[in-house]
Amino acid sequence: MAVQTGLARVATEGTSLLEGRRIGLLCNPTAVDGELVHAIELLGRRVDLELVSLFGPEHGVRGDAQDMISVDPAGDARSGLPVHSLYGATEASLTPTPEMLEDIDVLVYDVQDVGSRYYTFVWTMVLAMRACAKAGKAFCVLDRPNPLGGMHVEGSAITPGYESFVGLVSCPNRHGLTAGEIARWRHSVEQLDLDLAVIAMRGWHRDMRFDHTGLPWVMPSPNMPTCDTALVYPGMCLVEGTELSEGRGTTRPFELAGAPHLDGHRLATALAAMALPGVTFRPVVYTPTFQKHATRPCGGIQIHVTNPETYRPYRTGVAFLKACRDQAPDRFEWRMRAYEFVDKLPAIDLLAGNSALREGIDAGASLDDLAARWPRDEGAFCEERAEFLLYPE
Repeated sequence: MAVQTGLARVATEGTSLLEGRRIGLLCNPTAVDGELVHAIELLGRRVDLELVSLFGPEHGVRGDAQDMISVDPAGDARSGLPVHSLYGATEASLTPTPEMLEDIDVLVYDVQDVGSRYYTFVWTMVLAMRACAKAGKAFCVLDRPNPLGGMHVEGSAITPGYESFVGLVSCPNRHGLTAGEIARWRHSVEQLDLDLAVIAMRGWHRDMRFDHTGLPWVMPSPNMPTCDTALVYPGMCLVEGTELSEGRGTTRPFELAGAPHLDGHRLATALAAMALPGVTFRPVVYTPTFQKHATRPCGGIQIHVTNPETYRPYRTGVAFLKACRDQAPDRFEWRMRAYEFVDKLPAIDLLAGNSALREGIDAGASLDDLAARWPRDEGAFCEERAEFLLYPE
């Protein structure tokens, strides 16, 4: 039997928090039930609910905008409802304004996350929770699976001063939480004066990856085409902090990565020598159709995960950056352009949560040395998150 999401439960059972109240829906194309019917339609069908407006995270309500492209407010062509964009041209645009919230009583969040702290949707949720607390509006999360499962935590904490929209608050790069659990965590830690309801899933366990759920995969963003992409993303998103290609402009973004100056065979050999668990690297040449190195053949690798349980995506991503720099240190470049509204810190520092990773790779540190601080941060976070978990192992 398929996992029943929070949306499926509300569509069939309803909830007292929503009945008779004016609802704003923060959603994107992933807000569907097991038959791929969207939340806009499902909530709109219920005579006891009044859906009055939509709120769109990065990529928009219908998911058609590329990464870091501002989305303008508009009306939704199919439903006719007004759409408030929560990803515009400025950092201020990420938070709902009092005017956006004025005509609603409760804001409902239903977006599929991918289990990595760089993915901005859960931070849109937290910013919306803060805004609703200030405006006296209720907040409801319709929970969905973490596609990587909820057992493993991997990566480092964020050093104060390195918070951003790819890490609004400190947690490891792979956090092992669902959106509903993150909402419970932040509601408590930040002591938000907020009427919060999390509609939990039925049938999900922490050891379940997305392919175990029986649910259909809908692309959460244009470059997250499959749950295989989500599996590699906690590590390979680090490539965004460089001038290497992370495979955008191909059919396998984040699984493919490289650059025109790299030798894919040498890269695959170097990575194999690092004895990374649960993964094999295949040398490739690929040509991105857009973004970095568009129309130029790139030497690189494709990641083939052979054992999702033993595979450690963050360690693998760090190993990839190290191998690329070791092969051609004179051609390796960190991204120094503005990234997610920040232009005073290198993008890699925002992604890693501090400068240690960048400085270590530049100094030629071993993979074990680069990873030395992670177990402490992982353990501390597992202790912090424990009381907010909703689902058994």
